[in-house]
Amino acid sequence: MNRLLKAAAVAATAIFASGGAWAADCPVTILDPFDLEGDDIDSIYDCMKDDLVAGYASQGSKIAENYRNWTVTSTRMGVAGPHGSRLLLTFANSIGAEAYLKFEEEGANMPVGSVLAKESIKIHKKKKMAVPGPLFLMTKVAAGELPDTNDWRYDALAPSGKVMKIKQSYCHNCHLGFEDQDYMGYPLEELRLKN
Repeated sequence: MNRLLKAAAVAATAIFASGGAWAADCPVTILDPFDLEGDDIDSIYDCMKDDLVAGYASQGSKIAENYRNWTVTSTRMGVAGPHGSRLLLTFANSIGAEAYLKFEEEGANMPVGSVLAKESIKIHKKKKMAVPGPLFLMTKVAAGELPDTNDWRYDALAPSGKVMKIKQSYCHNCHLGFEDQDYMGYPLEELRLKN
């Protein structure tokens, strides 16, 4: 690696570690995420995947440090519309993976201790770049612990790894549409991994 490239890499790492929005230069030419083809999405993810983990884990979150060792639930990122039309990829921890991968549309019931971690990437139309989005988290807690959200706790980490302040009802109001699926959205059907 020549000196100029090495200096740029060091500068990008420093910007990202200090809370900057992204380290990688991941330009895009297709600005509507719904127009992206599989190869386009794979290329974006390949460009950003290391920076996603580094950013989420930079503040010491144990989940962020470990979620990539969990079960990935789809063949690649997809754009379903929720979460601001971001590219999304969900990982399920060992407690919840088997139940989640059934993708039950009726009667789903996740075990207590299940955690889902959803990576996200947003297409920044003005900058014509792909940029990291939050790591969205759902944790199934004991029955009756959080009755207002049907015993799900919603959390998120910013791309810088900082814990985001989110209103539980804001997340859960969207997830109410998935009541029969134990309030979980699933990856696009054509991308789902089978148990």
